[in-house]
Amino acid sequence: MSTPPTPTLPSRPVIGILHPGVMGAAIGSSLKPVAGAVIWAAAGRSVPTSKRAETADLVGVPDVPELARRAHLIISICPPHAALDVAGQVADALGDRAERPLYVDANAVSPATVAAIAERLGAEHVVDGAVIGPPAWERGSTVLWLSGGRAAEVAALFDRSPFDARVLGADLGAASALKACFGLQSKVVPALWLTMAQAARAHGVEDALREELARDDIDYPALISRAAGQAAEKGWRWAGEMEEAADAIAALGLPDGFSRAAAEVYRAAGNPEGR
Repeated sequence: MSTPPTPTLPSRPVIGILHPGVMGAAIGSSLKPVAGAVIWAAAGRSVPTSKRAETADLVGVPDVPELARRAHLIISICPPHAALDVAGQVADALGDRAERPLYVDANAVSPATVAAIAERLGAEHVVDGAVIGPPAWERGSTVLWLSGGRAAEVAALFDRSPFDARVLGADLGAASALKACFGLQSKVVPALWLTMAQAARAHGVEDALREELARDDIDYPALISRAAGQAAEKGWRWAGEMEEAADAIAALGLPDGFSRAAAEVYRAAGNPEGR
């Protein structure tokens, strides 16, 4: 019995974005020059999401089943805690359909979560993605790491986009593992600073701490202000990312308390209202 040929994307694929938050809108906008259409599922989304999609000139379709029916490529970019559910919605919408879209999970999740998504959708139809950097509107700030058997196919779509797409290898979960490791310094360390500041304040030694840090050329007020601002704005999302990172670390038998504690810090600081 001959092996069926590996499917490939059409020259101008229809690309579905689930969902156009700040990052999703930037990704969708960046792919418009190479796509037949960039679509998003409007059902149940907030007014800010709708406005972002409109600003990015994305085409709204009624719901996830319609998006799954039309798209050749689906990019999931959502809060980490929702990644598996979003993949499940797509899997349910596809049912037993023979022709299936390529699914990029670009969320900050653990390799185990990527494996669970691949189990739902079929590993041959899944690419693992990890965005490191802010929403990109100009080249040079943000890398999209991709892994999986069809990672290069996805990376090619971003060749002239603001996102620098790089292939990490063929192993599903490699991109997410990189994101989890990177998060130890990009999110765990700021959470440690915030905890340190809170403790120093409670003990009445914050001024002395500031003096000691200044002797090491550390701008304590600026550092804490930046960390607190990020936690207030993004903590609702970062908490889930830190839980996923902890799962990735624990799976190796390594201490995962750093990320679990960071998740607690961000959960306390974050505010999901209006997201």
